Amino acid sequence: MLGRLSVAVRRGSAFVCGATGRLSESLLGSWSVGCDSAGFKIGICPGRFAHSTVMKRPRPLVLCGPSGCGKSTLTTLLMKDFGDYIRFSVSHTTRPPRSGELNGVHYYFVNREDMEEDINRGDFIESAEYSGNLYGTSKRAIEEVQEMGKICLLDIDIQGVKQLKSTPLNPLYIFVKPPNLDELEKRLRSRGTETDESIQRRLQVAERELELGMKPGYFDLVIVNDDLEAAYKHLKRAVGELVDQARV
Repeated sequence: MLGRLSVAVRRGSAFVCGATGRLSESLLGSWSVGCDSAGFKIGICPGRFAHSTVMKRPRPLVLCGPSGCGKSTLTTLLMKDFGDYIRFSVSHTTRPPRSGELNGVHYYFVNREDMEEDINRGDFIESAEYSGNLYGTSKRAIEEVQEMGKICLLDIDIQGVKQLKSTPLNPLYIFVKPPNLDELEKRLRSRGTETDESIQRRLQVAERELELGMKPGYFDLVIVNDDLEAAYKHLKRAVGELVDQARV
């Protein structure tokens, strides 16, 4: 299943891999932080034009969707059915944990100063600021999954997707959307962990995410989560095909 391929990484790419398939710090240089046209703060690796060799690994899986769309529930079901083939990439965040969330399981909960330092050092493949908190996926989190020969599952927001599309990672992109914004607001309020202000911020962001999420060709699959059983049926079929490809 493993093969070798050469990759030319253009300026602005997010990472470069060495001959072992591990991420090469010497080629990366430092990261910078800027804002995109929507006002989101994002981490961009300036990089250099580099030529390297990477190991061909199972194609990663990206799940994206607005907060409250049901990604966490779908991910839990997914891991029950495909836990032998998929490993969840644990993201970092500066937001406080919600009830029942465990550090190192749901997220790595870190302080803002440490995470900004790690982003600037180039330790993250993608990062974004969302509702006043930083979120990001470390390079090491992806490496650990790939080194096991497993499909790496990334639960990231739309800004992370934008950054990944400029890298050679080539994941399967799946967007999970709520049936409408009214239902999304109802779900956010039912958590009991959000203030009115934070809910309004999330809804404003969700509008922009839905606009891009429904852009033709931007995602490989769009799933409307208005019925959990039906939504998971579509997700399971797509991931099952990805697992079959990885087992070839």
